Amino acid sequence: MTEINTDDILNGYINGIFPMAESDGAIYWYSPNPRAVIPIDTYKPSKSLRPVLNKKYFEIKIDTDFEGVMRGCSGPRVNEQGTWISESIIAAYTSLHRLGYAHSVESYREGKLVGGLYGVSINGVFFGESMFSRESNASKVAFHYLMQLLKFNHFVLLDTQFMNDNVLRYGAIEIPRDEYLDLLQKALKVKRRFDAGVLADLSLHKPS
Repeated sequence: MTEINTDDILNGYINGIFPMAESDGAIYWYSPNPRAVIPIDTYKPSKSLRPVLNKKYFEIKIDTDFEGVMRGCSGPRVNEQGTWISESIIAAYTSLHRLGYAHSVESYREGKLVGGLYGVSINGVFFGESMFSRESNASKVAFHYLMQLLKFNHFVLLDTQFMNDNVLRYGAIEIPRDEYLDLLQKALKVKRRFDAGVLADLSLHKPS
């Protein structure tokens, strides 16, 4: 398949699978075993990131330029060839954003989007998809504010799909697929909302 829609994506996440596109545009569904997740309650910013947070080097916004973040994530990366984010995936997730399920956390400097991340929120689960950075620490700061939002809104599960060096630095762990599916079903029953209204309050807090 080369086309997906919002129902496909939502049904996939609810059943523990997610889409990725190949270089020819074909879209496949994945359910890795083990699965990578990031514990929300135990997250703390690294010592090296705390001065950046305290200086408020970046302005953080939520859902201001969702498609811009997706296109930033789809760009070429060092030591990687191609991208799994096709035009069809961008269109589908942008539609999902308009429906209130997909969200972006964005880092700006001097009015320019320089980093960020996006994912999908369904009840007590946030499904992290991808992040990008055009300036040092831009995506790390965006991730820090994502974690604060998830904590403040009492989310239960943060799914990061595959383990890699990027998510490992944020405290990702691997769990068996069966355990993930059990946690997923429990978290989906918990009514939560991705409320960005707390962002102003979060900006007043010192990182701990």
